[in-house]
Amino acid sequence: MDPDFLETEAPDSSRDGLNTQGVYIYRPANAKPNKPQNERPSKRRKVESDGQERQDKRPQGTQACPFVPLLNGEESASSVDLRYNAYQRLWSKQEAKIQVCGRFKMAHAVDTYLTVMQEVLEDVDSKILEEVSSFVKGSSAQVYDGCIPSALVTVGSNVSSLGRLLTRLNERLITGGEGGVVVLESGDAPNIKTTLKNIIRGAVTNTEGNDGYQNFLTDREGPRLLAYDLDLLSDYVQRKGATKLVLAFRDSEAFDPNLLTDLLSLLSSWLDRIPFTLLFGISTSVELFEGRLPRSSVALLRGKYFELHEASNCVDRIYERLQAETDGEFWLGRNITGVLFERTSDYFHTPEAFFRTVKYAYMSHFFANPLAVLFSKDFAGLPRGKLCQAIRNLPSFRRFCEDLVEDGHPKQVRNLLENDEYLFQECSRYLETGKQQMRNIFVAVKMTHAFLKHLNLSKKTGVSDISILALSGELHDSQIVGDILNTMKTLDSDGLKDLLATVPETLADSPQLREVQADFEALLKAYPSSGPLRSEYDSRNSIAKATVVQQRVQVTKSKAKQPKRDVEYTQILDRFHATLEAYFAGTLVKPQDLFLYEVFLLDMRNPLKDTFAPRPRFAIERALSSPFDYLMSTSDTSENRLSAKQPATAILYQLYLESGAIVNAYDLWSAFYAVFESDQGDKCDERAIMALFYRALSELKALGVVKNSRKKVDHIAKTSWAGL
Repeated sequence: MDPDFLETEAPDSSRDGLNTQGVYIYRPANAKPNKPQNERPSKRRKVESDGQERQDKRPQGTQACPFVPLLNGEESASSVDLRYNAYQRLWSKQEAKIQVCGRFKMAHAVDTYLTVMQEVLEDVDSKILEEVSSFVKGSSAQVYDGCIPSALVTVGSNVSSLGRLLTRLNERLITGGEGGVVVLESGDAPNIKTTLKNIIRGAVTNTEGNDGYQNFLTDREGPRLLAYDLDLLSDYVQRKGATKLVLAFRDSEAFDPNLLTDLLSLLSSWLDRIPFTLLFGISTSVELFEGRLPRSSVALLRGKYFELHEASNCVDRIYERLQAETDGEFWLGRNITGVLFERTSDYFHTPEAFFRTVKYAYMSHFFANPLAVLFSKDFAGLPRGKLCQAIRNLPSFRRFCEDLVEDGHPKQVRNLLENDEYLFQECSRYLETGKQQMRNIFVAVKMTHAFLKHLNLSKKTGVSDISILALSGELHDSQIVGDILNTMKTLDSDGLKDLLATVPETLADSPQLREVQADFEALLKAYPSSGPLRSEYDSRNSIAKATVVQQRVQVTKSKAKQPKRDVEYTQILDRFHATLEAYFAGTLVKPQDLFLYEVFLLDMRNPLKDTFAPRPRFAIERALSSPFDYLMSTSDTSENRLSAKQPATAILYQLYLESGAIVNAYDLWSAFYAVFESDQGDKCDERAIMALFYRALSELKALGVVKNSRKKVDHIAKTSWAGL
């Protein structure tokens, strides 16, 4: 700063009060006089190491790849592009299976996706849509003796499905020229006049648009009516020839009960002119909904009760489509699957939110895993060095080499370690083998689920529950498979015939099962009129005998003598049991034992839980309580006790934890100063430490940990406790 500037300004500063002001403006003396004060500085050129200006190597008109180079920044640009292209290819394939209308964020760009109409959500909602549509078309005031036709739809946690149902129902009614659906939210009904106005406007704009609504109000013959007069809606219904006007209360529990009572009474008086059909979306139960209305209002309603599928059913179907398809290339592991369904059961997790979470998992894998480039079909032309080094550091590679050494193939291990070209060839081959093994695992999962439903063993076990066991390698030894194998032995010939029809092609085409099926069909032809064949494991082929021994009744069971046809059937059943058991043992392997599973399986410990359910308070408390968990300590030993080497805010927070609900500020300062005095001794600067104390106290106030006490001026009050 210019000394002359200080000398000229100093005398006036005392008179103007500048000594006590909190902000000073610094104007450097060497600033260019001709340059405007607010002008932005000129941008420096980016130059290469040789001093030449760097040029953008990307062709004009191409969008920059949002992925960044990995492998310590040494990944080639072509590899980064291949990873990004592989992600887009795989995700577009998954996106075509599921419908999600919404906004997705990717890197710094925000894109709006109106994806293709999918099959899963439509299939889940189709049954309830048909039921509600048939009710709307077949109901009228004449059918229900002058009462308002009403559909009570319980949605539970699957709130988004009601919106899809109303949209598709509206499209059907408009396409057929029968009427339409007017959706009312609780915010649209503050009073009876506004509610009627919104109903009329919604009905007209549903088919005519906003301009048509304005023209309808102005072009109408006769006296001008108010916007909430139902004569307007009656005229509109007559013009359009509408026979069904569905009024949907999307969140019926949020409506004012008094307003709803008046509205129902008014709509009932207009039933002879306007064909109303009411639809109530209920999140709790029908009993609670009826309990909020007086009996006179409930008596005006008559209709039918419908129940939408829970969100978990939709999520299970989506998960099955994403994981268990025969063209799958990438899978989510056991940990991520567990987190996904834990969130679904703990929160109101809509299918759309579930799908967005899965997309984040896909993005995380391809963005942060350099080996994801192996999904591309053009990875053979990539530089070998760093990529091969990354492959050789994989846990699955080490395990694979150990298995080869134990099997007596040391030369192959040496080639894998020294020859990059040979390693690439083996990776390409084993990558396809691993993907096929994962497809086989999910074929076995779907077959297990089908067997459970066919044998009536469990109605609540879904594909997701079985998949979690399969992805952790525990399904083969689980009780589910054990119950299937044990129950299968008790089937008669009719039950076995139906069970064989549910066997997938991968198992049905095996030579063992073909032979079993051929012998079984020959046996049925040999005994066509003997009734269903039963095995020796059937409870009907056992005999119970009761004997009295020392005044105690003992029941013993023995097998009855079987005819020849049942003995032959038992042998066939045993062969099928052995074939099925061998299939489960060979297919349901642990995915983490497969070579290169890190490429096609995303199975980190906490990939989504901390992202979608973060715990910032826990992290802040840990940072303040144990700051050297995050900071580098200058001492050789870890600092677990209070010391001056810790940040001032951390010291004050730990002293604050030892105090009560109200803390004396002077006592807190004394304890804070004692920490520095014990470490620094006579070199302790009280003025500097007091500045640290005030700054630390301000930071704790900013974090919401303490506040000024109203009871005592010289005290501060706690506003939070650790662990809560």
